[in-house]
Amino acid sequence: MRHAVITAGSKGLGKKVTEQMLEMGCSVTVNYRSDHERVSQLMKEWATYENRLQFVQGDVTKKEDIVKIVDHAMQRFGRIDYLINNAGPYIFERKKLVDYDDHEWYEIINGNLNAVYHFLKLTIPIMRKQRFGRIITYGFQDAEHTPGWKYRSAFSAAKAGLASLTKTIALEEAEYGITANMVCPGDIIGEMKEADIKTARKKKDEYTPVGRSGTGEDIGRIVRFLCEEDSDFITGSIITATGGIQVVNRSIEKRSSYEK
Repeated sequence: MRHAVITAGSKGLGKKVTEQMLEMGCSVTVNYRSDHERVSQLMKEWATYENRLQFVQGDVTKKEDIVKIVDHAMQRFGRIDYLINNAGPYIFERKKLVDYDDHEWYEIINGNLNAVYHFLKLTIPIMRKQRFGRIITYGFQDAEHTPGWKYRSAFSAAKAGLASLTKTIALEEAEYGITANMVCPGDIIGEMKEADIKTARKKKDEYTPVGRSGTGEDIGRIVRFLCEEDSDFITGSIITATGGIQVVNRSIEKRSSYEK
């Protein structure tokens, strides 16, 4: 049975990704940071998957917690086939670079870039032995083109670096049957992060060319597809899911006004 490690997999986009992987038939180690109440709720909601599901508390900005997450996955399931780096600390307050505190900068860089480095160092040797692996990272619209993003200097710098790292890993590990791809969600906010596509189609979104908001299910379906056995020809790719917004010539500053 294939096994997935999903960081921040208990809420938001991560919850919908976890659901897709469970439905796919694999076992899952779900990392969460601190919301024990939410985990208790999910243990009831996902009771039918109890035999192939575990939750591991940990802060991905801390190397020792990353080691713990991987150790727990290996101790219980003995393999790691899918590494889904869903966690990504973010500061919603609009701040210019000079207004960041040092600890804020380091938290964003550590959580979005350095954390992936530590996970890769631990999981790639496992995947090499298996001759199979699927690595998923997350970016933002146009991350592969290293755009500027006003008030989001730390986050954009980390994700632009992660885009390059994802492509590098794809090249370095291809001979071992390991793929690495980045998914870039559009403006999926609030309750839509845990919503399904059917729900989104009931609400008109004039800002998005396809006419509806994005959902967690949209992202979960992409991740699931990239993890399939026969998706091995797709590696080093940056896949954007915005409902067509990326086709329109709109600035990142305008997109920021839609954040909540």
